[in-house]
Amino acid sequence: MAISFDSAFAGHDKFLKFRSDRAAVLANNIANADTPNFKARDISFSSAMSRAQGDALKMRSTNSKHFDLASSSIREDEDLSYRVASQPSLDGNTVDLQREQAEFAQNSLQFDTSFMFLDRKISSMKKALNGGS
Repeated sequence: MAISFDSAFAGHDKFLKFRSDRAAVLANNIANADTPNFKARDISFSSAMSRAQGDALKMRSTNSKHFDLASSSIREDEDLSYRVASQPSLDGNTVDLQREQAEFAQNSLQFDTSFMFLDRKISSMKKALNGGS
């Protein structure tokens, strides 16, 4: 009997990748809190997850001469969006340091939760493969 890791991990492997990517974006925002004209960014969870799960609603071409939008370079940054600043600074920087730190802490907790789930899932799979010992 084959093991389906996609169903066994229940998407938490994809959540870890998203949380890791988001941590990098938030850390970049925090690092640039004093950079003039820096615009804070964040990753859209819904668009990142829909792409990670295979884009069930991909555009289909009906003619071989149509553009292949799935391989477009736009996909690189489509999940990143600029944040609207609640109080932009005079130098044009839109980073709210307290908000970024709170978002980073929350993202870290969600990363840890998914990691613990995967760790327990893998441990139980190892136990099953070893015959319960």
